[in-house]
Amino acid sequence: MDVLPLVGLVAASAAIAGAARRTPVPAPLLLVAAGLAAAYVPGVPDYTLDPHIVLPLVLPPLLHTAALDSSYLDLRANVRPVALLSVGYVLFATLAVGYLAHLMVPDLPLTAALVLGAVIAPPDAVAATAVARRLGLPGRITTILQGESLVNDATAITAYKVALAAALGASIGWAGSLAEFALAAIGGIAAGLVLMVPIHWLRRCLRAPLLQNTLSLLIPFVAYAAAERVHASGVLAVVVVALYLGHRSWQVDFATRLQEEAVWKVVAFLLESSVFALIGLQLPHVVRGLDPYGAGEAVWYALGVFAAVVVVRFVWVFPATYLPRWLSRRVREREPGVTWTSPVIVGWAGMRGVVSLAIAFSIPVAMDGEPFPARDLVLFLTFTTVIGTLVVQGLTLPPLIRALKLPGRDATAETLAEAQAQSEASRAAERRLEELLADERNALPQPLADRLRTVLERRRNAVWERLGAVNALTGESADDTYRRLAREVIDAEREVFVRLRDARRIDDEMMRTLLRRLDLEEAAAYREGTSSG
Repeated sequence: MDVLPLVGLVAASAAIAGAARRTPVPAPLLLVAAGLAAAYVPGVPDYTLDPHIVLPLVLPPLLHTAALDSSYLDLRANVRPVALLSVGYVLFATLAVGYLAHLMVPDLPLTAALVLGAVIAPPDAVAATAVARRLGLPGRITTILQGESLVNDATAITAYKVALAAALGASIGWAGSLAEFALAAIGGIAAGLVLMVPIHWLRRCLRAPLLQNTLSLLIPFVAYAAAERVHASGVLAVVVVALYLGHRSWQVDFATRLQEEAVWKVVAFLLESSVFALIGLQLPHVVRGLDPYGAGEAVWYALGVFAAVVVVRFVWVFPATYLPRWLSRRVREREPGVTWTSPVIVGWAGMRGVVSLAIAFSIPVAMDGEPFPARDLVLFLTFTTVIGTLVVQGLTLPPLIRALKLPGRDATAETLAEAQAQSEASRAAERRLEELLADERNALPQPLADRLRTVLERRRNAVWERLGAVNALTGESADDTYRRLAREVIDAEREVFVRLRDARRIDDEMMRTLLRRLDLEEAAAYREGTSSG
């Protein structure tokens, strides 16, 4: 097996994604464009996007890491808008876009058109949430977009299975469709609820961080496979388990949390980068199957489906935003101050991504010995919709947000709330420290006891200092200066340890132990006061 093409794909994707951070172009768009260009370069291997690998091996870890970073409490507080988008909108888009495609494309059966509708119904909110965070959108909009992306894939995959069964001639009817959807949804949630507590218990029982992180890497695949085994939604099972683990992450050892955060950031970065590049590399496979259609005709179909996708989202988002407020006083009281700009942003943040293409490639080539109707055209329309939304909406979303001048996060208010929380926690820690030091079994030399008190005082004051005066010479706050000086003195110690190792006064094992201690101290110094910075 030649692994060089795979290594080249991962390395090139990571390099392009890293370069995208220095440009205003969203990384997914740049990766797709690079994949498109590379697909026609002589000598580039023929990469094939295998849905049997993408769905069970790529989707679970991406959803898992996104859910770990989500707030269960925020999602619960916004369950109505999240459900309306992740379930209601996806089903509405499946029917509406599918029917419009059936009207636009001659000889495209309604059942095949509904398969297309289900395939391109779920937005991939990775890029949208990244933009929302970078530009400081209100937290509620970010939460809604993130919550939508966690659940809508499960809705779309279930709707696709129902539409595909209809296209294959299985007349299951509306009642059967609803029953299958309910089984997948309820079963997936139930599977997650059953798995989450024992998995968390096992995580807490394991003491070695390496074992805990090995388990962490297996969790999304176990949850997905277990749910799919009973014909439930593996996606929902993964999301439920990850939300619970993220909500309870404070109960796990600190070393595990530090390693886990770093590991999952790397996994998500490599997977997202590689998969978006693969989307671009699929173009030759898609175009090759369009021989029965003229180039101009196919382009018109693509433009029509893209327009339908954009319009249908707005047709759903605005009524879903305002109708509940008009019908329920309770909703009006809980969600004051909703303006027209919020649904505009949510409506425009509908970029499609890898899930749509992966589902499309899983459409069978033939059914009952007959070719699946217009399969290549469905693939092409899926591809062009993904690219179109990434180009048009991905590039225009940041300037649209700036033009609408949405009120962003109040950094001062957030820092003040953080400082108050830290102050309250520090006072509790100081009381506990004095209780412990009063016990003879915890006797410490005075310098060490004073050091513990100093650490608590430093932690309490660090956030308040961000609100204080700025150094006129450097432009730094006192907290910024503290962290810079802490890094400088730690660097000085690190150089000494390396010099002692080179002089053979200490061995490599001892140097690594000392450096790890410094690394933890530097990480602690860097993290102090940076959570909102």
